[in-house]
Amino acid sequence: MGERPYILLSCGMSIDGYLDNAGGKRLLLSNDADFDRVDDVRASCDAIMVGAGTVRLDNPRLLVRSAERRSDRVARGLHPTPLKVTVTGGGKLDPAADFFRAGDVDKLVYCASEAVDGARERLGDLATVVDAGEPVDFCRVMTDLHDRGVRRLMVEGGGRVHTQFLTSGLVDELHLVIAPFFVGDSRAPRFVGDGAFPWGPDRRAALVEVRQIGDVVLLRYALSERFEVAPGCGAGEG
Repeated sequence: MGERPYILLSCGMSIDGYLDNAGGKRLLLSNDADFDRVDDVRASCDAIMVGAGTVRLDNPRLLVRSAERRSDRVARGLHPTPLKVTVTGGGKLDPAADFFRAGDVDKLVYCASEAVDGARERLGDLATVVDAGEPVDFCRVMTDLHDRGVRRLMVEGGGRVHTQFLTSGLVDELHLVIAPFFVGDSRAPRFVGDGAFPWGPDRRAALVEVRQIGDVVLLRYALSERFEVAPGCGAGEG
């Protein structure tokens, strides 16, 4: 693989490891203070990625919310909000989704080869559709993002994308927020699925920060030698 961005994976989950419930209404796993922290992390990145399933189910806008942070980005010669990125095997994305309609920022869709033509026809000029191989090759995607100037990538889900990034050993930093409740329903999506992860009993992930944020707790893990201590972030328990 060629050069790749610094990859920060961000996730909120229940005590028992679920990303959502099994119903139609989205489950809020965090609080206002932590949403603001996530907004700050978004503003520090060049691109934000979610999987196509997250685009369909959660309809995220993926924008920097704070006017001050948007202004600061503009003052540094950047777009108010980072590039938006999604990955899809089948290319079946709704062009009316907020991912495509919200925010004056470029959108990239990395698509499995067989679905590229259909995705380009469906999305038109709403996004740039990139052939990512058959099946989607995440190393190829990361190299292409780096070639496009993305140096810091934030990955926000869902579970399949988390699993693919983590089992591939591509993640440099993990932000894991634990909500103070259980979901208790095996039909609901989990943080990760089954896989051969690089971190196990014989190779433990390095915990670099524990922070209480209201009624949730943030765990920060360094998952590679490229880990960067962000300005203002302490290491150890807070």
